Amino acid sequence: MSQVSGLSLTLADIAARLGAELRGDGARVIRGLHTLAAAGPEQLSFLSNPLYRSALQGTRAGAVLLRPEDAVDFDGDALLLANPYAGYAQLAALFDRTPRLPAGIHPTAEIGSNCLVEAGAAIGPHVVLGDDVVVGQGSIIEAGAVVQARTRIGRDCRIRANAVVYHDCVIGNRVNIHSGAIIGGDGFGFANDRGRWRKISQLGRVVIHDDVDIGANTTVDRGALDDTVIHEGAIIDNLVQIAHNVVVGAHTAIAACCGVSGSTRIGSHCVLAGGVGLVGHIEIADKVQITGMTMVTKSITQPGSYSSGTAFEPSERWKKTAVRVRQLDDMARRLRQLESEVEALRRSADSPD
Repeated sequence: MSQVSGLSLTLADIAARLGAELRGDGARVIRGLHTLAAAGPEQLSFLSNPLYRSALQGTRAGAVLLRPEDAVDFDGDALLLANPYAGYAQLAALFDRTPRLPAGIHPTAEIGSNCLVEAGAAIGPHVVLGDDVVVGQGSIIEAGAVVQARTRIGRDCRIRANAVVYHDCVIGNRVNIHSGAIIGGDGFGFANDRGRWRKISQLGRVVIHDDVDIGANTTVDRGALDDTVIHEGAIIDNLVQIAHNVVVGAHTAIAACCGVSGSTRIGSHCVLAGGVGLVGHIEIADKVQITGMTMVTKSITQPGSYSSGTAFEPSERWKKTAVRVRQLDDMARRLRQLESEVEALRRSADSPD
């Protein structure tokens, strides 16, 4: 599929926007972005991962974003900058062809009483706004989304089709919430009353700060008493569960299928890879990286990379390993017994006749 858009920029224009060093024909016209392998003469590509270096020499791209050290043997047009991937991200926003709703309220939308929809906001078909909702300037609420009573949405947000934001939530500026996400649903709060589960009403809110991105079908539960809080610049992938009273620090990234249990606090600039699970009531320090499928059962107090589980291997070998793991307790007891016997022999040998 072609990535050529209706936008045209010269390489000189792009270099100025990115603060990049131009090497080559500044008048060359760029109409889109693509991979090194698939780009054509009117498209710009980039190299940030050394795994794709082999595709650089054969690319047909009109120009390539490169680190200066990667451009030494490349004789095509290039834009040189320290972080090509960040440059690509900046340009992708310019060439983005995602449809945008026109400002205004669609006639099929249901708007509650005392709502404030600020100038330039767009409310799409069949959107439902509860009473006393505020939608900030330039924000877009797409078709079928529901925003319940007393929720406040800041400026330039985008609530995608069929997302739901429950009552009393607070959404900052430039927040992106994808389809199927549910913000502010009840936390998993129940009290056992003589063998029966009694539901505990969840009285807190969800507070999402500026520049947060929340993926499709992700759920962020409201707090039981205190708020669930997602701080500035955090990015949360699809199919993530954030339980009640969780705090996610600024600029933390949480990949798909992670589960964060209640009242856990995650620091800033952390990375949780896919499938990570965190038990409740623990704290994760700033600048922690947790590798995929890791189960975290206690607080992490120091920055660094953490892992659990075992790497995959052929099934027959894994079965043997699993059997040996079950034998570890017995092996440990036998080892302690052998150590005691060796120590007794040593003492006997050292004692005088």
